[in-house]
Formats: sequence, C-alpha cells, structure tokens
Amino acid sequence: MSEELLRVAIEAARAGGAELRRAFRRADLEVEEKGENDFVTAADRASEAALLAVVRRSFPDHAILAEEAGASGDAEWQWIVDPLDGTNNFMQGLPIYCVSVACCHHGRPVAGVVLEPETGDVFTATLGGGAWWNDRRVHASRRDGLAGSFLATGFPFRALVALDPYLAAFREVFQKARAIRRCGAAALDLAHTASGVYDGFFELRLSPWDLAAGVLLVEEAGGRVSDLDGGSGYLASGNVVAGGAAVWGELRHAVALHVDEAAVERLDPTGTGVLTP
Repeated sequence: MSEELLRVAIEAARAGGAELRRAFRRADLEVEEKGENDFVTAADRASEAALLAVVRRSFPDHAILAEEAGASGDAEWQWIVDPLDGTNNFMQGLPIYCVSVACCHHGRPVAGVVLEPETGDVFTATLGGGAWWNDRRVHASRRDGLAGSFLATGFPFRALVALDPYLAAFREVFQKARAIRRCGAAALDLAHTASGVYDGFFELRLSPWDLAAGVLLVEEAGGRVSDLDGGSGYLASGNVVAGGAAVWGELRHAVALHVDEAAVERLDPTGTGVLTP
C-alpha cells in the first residue's frame, strides 16, 4: 500500500509542479491577499487543482486537507497538500519554492513527497522505507551537537505576537550555530534537513501542509522531530524542532529556554497571530 501511495504522491506533486513552472516569473500572474503579508496566486490554485485531480482519481474515498481548498471528507486516510510552499519567493521570481504532498493514516504520515520544480529534485519517504533524494538514500545530520551547526529557520510572520520570544530563541541558537538560513519554504527546509544539508530546523506556527511530508522525511532519514516541548503535537500546534538526533536535542533545549508550547498558545490562542481581547 505504501508504494502505491508514494507513486500517486509523486504523480500528484509532478502535476502541481508543472503548473508552477508554467506560471513562474510571468508578468501577468494573478495575486490575491488572504491576510496581511499572506498571499495566494493563480499558480497556487492551478497547482492544487492539478495535484488533487490525481489524488481523487486514484483514491476517491480518501479525505483531503489542502491549503487553498481546505478540508473535505472524513476517512482514516487523509491527504495533506501544499500546492506551493514559498509563495512570496515565487511571486518575486526567487526560485526557492516547492510542492508538498503527504498521505496520513489516522493522522500519521505514511507517504510523503517534496518536489522542487526548478531543479526537478524529488524528496520521498514512506513509513519504514527510508528517505530518498531522487535515487539516493539520505540520512539526517550526524553532527554531535549544536556547536558549529548549519541550521534553517522561518520567521513567524503569521504569529507576530510570538516574535519576541522567537527572536530570543534565535539569538540563543545563533550564538552556538555556524550559520542560520531563512529560505522561506518550510517543507523544502525539512527535506534538506532530512538530507543532511541542514543539521537542524526550527519554526513556529506552521500549518499541517507545511509539515506533513517533511517531518516524515526527517524521521525516515534517522532524524528527530518534535514540538517545542519534545512531544509529537507539531502538526496541531505548528511549532517544530527537527534535525539529526544530537543537534535536535541541543536545539530544542536552546529554543525551550525562551519559548515553549504554553507560551505560544498564551500569546497566540487563536492561531492567527492576533491577540484576542
């Protein structure tokens, strides 16, 4: 079953990626603002329609959670998809963006794909089947700790109320790491963490479609993934720390000195980044 799910996930990601390649750097790209500094383009919607057509043709009874279309269906199998992770990059013509497709069984990712359309690179994983970058099996970083590490992060632009503790955690980590990159596509950051390009990754208030495929990649590559408290609630909270085992442990500790799950929930109880009265 896992191999069939993965085959469909790859086909779906390629269908979405083809739509993105056609629209990339087009002057007539249609853009709408969903929220402050949060955009959706015609390319997002075309990619999502193309990839969901593949999923629905193959598994019409499965539930779906998609960034633009939302949730549909109620089943033990659910597809979680991001048709364009890195929309701001895409809009500006920066070729760092991806498609993320995952299938979950009772909420646990069992097959996942992150496709980078501009390079053609495909990162894949199945539960118990390892993680792969094109035809090469990959492994998370074996670095023995946070010192000298090469990390990725993302700024909590959807949860600006959590910016101060995030920046405190960033400062803590920055003083120990060799470098920290912010490329603007979390699913791709997780794929590169699974592949050992990054030693670790941390971010706050992501969405399930940003995470589902990438966290499976990291775990199948022998890495560790958790929420800020070291638990498995990252798909629900959107707060994630990932990396090779040793780096993950020290990275999570460094972040937790300044922010934990309770703090983020207290600052951002609605998950919108806006404090309620």
